[in-house]
Amino acid sequence: MENLLLKFEQDKMRKERHHSGPAFREDRIVAWNNEGTEAKQLLDFVIEKAKDFSRTDAKSWLKHGQIKLNGQITTAFNAVVEPGSKVEVNLGRPFVTLKHPRLKIIYEDDDVIVVDKGYGLLSVGIPGAGKKRVESAYDILRDYLKKKDPRNKLFVVHRLDRDTSGVMMFAKTQEAQETLRHNWNNFVLERLYITLLEGFVKEDEGVIKSRLAENSQYLVYSTDREDEGKLAVTRFKVKGRGHGLSLVEFMLDTGRKNQIRVHASEMGHPIMGDRKYGAKQSRIGRLCLHANTLRFAHPVTKKDMYFESPVPPAFYKAIRY
Repeated sequence: MENLLLKFEQDKMRKERHHSGPAFREDRIVAWNNEGTEAKQLLDFVIEKAKDFSRTDAKSWLKHGQIKLNGQITTAFNAVVEPGSKVEVNLGRPFVTLKHPRLKIIYEDDDVIVVDKGYGLLSVGIPGAGKKRVESAYDILRDYLKKKDPRNKLFVVHRLDRDTSGVMMFAKTQEAQETLRHNWNNFVLERLYITLLEGFVKEDEGVIKSRLAENSQYLVYSTDREDEGKLAVTRFKVKGRGHGLSLVEFMLDTGRKNQIRVHASEMGHPIMGDRKYGAKQSRIGRLCLHANTLRFAHPVTKKDMYFESPVPPAFYKAIRY
C-alpha cells in the first residue's frame, strides 16, 4: 500500500487527460491473494493488507459494497478468505452491479461479457410504437457498462430470439467483435440447446441438414435451391419423453436464423409454444427453447471458455407430471 494514494491520483489525472466526457466516479481497485496456508476472516484480512487505512475505513467498504471476495461482492465481515482466495477493494466507490430480473452476468473481462438472458427479453432493441424503444439485453448491458465508465462500449456478437432463454455473449471491444464474427465457426466450439418438442420423437438421435432461406413475411424455411438458401446442420439427441412431449438436446454446427425452430418443425415435432412454426400447444406459457451451453475460444487469449445456464425446471416437469 506504500504510496498507494499518490499512485491513484496520478492514474486518475492521466485518465482524465484522455477523457472528454462528463466527470464520473472511477474505480480505484486494489487486490490481494491469500498467499498463506490458513483461512482468515475477511475484515481481519483487509485490515492486515490495507495498512494505510483504519478499521473504520474497512468496515465502511464492507457496508457500502466496495469489497469483493473471489469476484463476488460481500458485506459479511466474517466471510472466510481461504488460502488462494482473491480479495478486491474499490477505494473509489461501490462496485457497479447489474440487477435485473431477466438478465444475469455470468462472466466479464476486458474483452467479452457472457450473460444468462431470460425468456421474453430481446437480445437487441427494435423500435416500438412511435419513438419508444423496447428494452433489450443490449440496452441493459450498455447502461451497466456506462455506469462503470462512460467510455465503455458494447458490441453485438450473436443473438437469441426474444422468447429463447439462456447463454449468450457480447463483445466489449470492436476488435473482439470482429475476431468472433469473422471466425465464428472456428471460435465457437459448442452450442447446446434444450427444447420441448410436441409428440414423441422416434429416433434417439440424428442429424438434420437443409438449406435455409427467408421469405418476405420473415418466415424461415428449407429449400433445395443452392442459390437461395444457406446450409444449416443441426444434431439432436432425445433426453426424455413423457405426456406427449420429447425433451431434446440440439447442437448447432451452423448458426442460421431460427435454425432449430425450423428443423424441429420439419421433423414433424415443432417446439412447444412456437406457433409461428406449427406448434399446437403451450402448456407452460412460453416458447420452450433454451440455450443451455456456450463454449468458445476467447478472442484475445484463445483460452477455452465454457458457460452453462440451468435448464428451466418447467421443462422437466412437463414430461414427468
